[in-house]
This record gives sequence, C-alpha cells and structure tokens, in this order.
Amino acid sequence: MERHGQSKLGIASLLISIFAAIGLFIVFIIAGVMESNTYGGIDEESAGAIILGLFIFGFGFLDLLAIGLGIAGIFQKTRARTTAIIGTILSSAKLIITVSLIGIGLVMG
Repeated sequence: MERHGQSKLGIASLLISIFAAIGLFIVFIIAGVMESNTYGGIDEESAGAIILGLFIFGFGFLDLLAIGLGIAGIFQKTRARTTAIIGTILSSAKLIITVSLIGIGLVMG
C-alpha cells in the first residue's frame, strides 16, 4: 500500500505544536519581565500572575491536543507520517519541559 501525501492530522499537530511553542515562549518572557520589574517578585494572587498561569495551562492543553492529533496521524495507513511524528515529538517535549519548569518553581518556593 502506497502512502499519498502528508496526514492532515499530522499537519494540524505540527501547526498547533509550533503555535503553542511560540505562545509559551512569549508567556515565559512576559513572566520573567514581570518578575524582574516587580520589587520582591510577582504577587502570586495578582491578576497578571493568574492570567499568565491560565495561559500556561491553556498552552499545555493545546500540547495535549497536538499529541492526540499526532498519534492519530501516525496510525493513518494511507498517509505519510513525517509531520505527525514531528508534531508529536515537539508537543511531548514541550509538555515535559513545561511540567518540569512548574515543578522546579514549586520546589524553589
């Protein structure tokens, strides 16, 4: 059986993964700037900190969606798997890194 074209699910996975990576990078830069410009650090109960946290969780859910689409794209029998594999790997790596950073932040206080 010959494979024709890339999986649309794989393309969606890759695009969502890239979008979430850019968004997460911007959120972490904003959080770093807010932390460095505020005396004593960011107040954890401020509106800005809560919104940043919601964005981080939102991009985490996008990563889970991209992983799911990537896995579905990998199991398509008539389409190429390249973009699905790349999207799944990128999303998984970002999710692991984000959870690790959150864990490090919780341990450090």
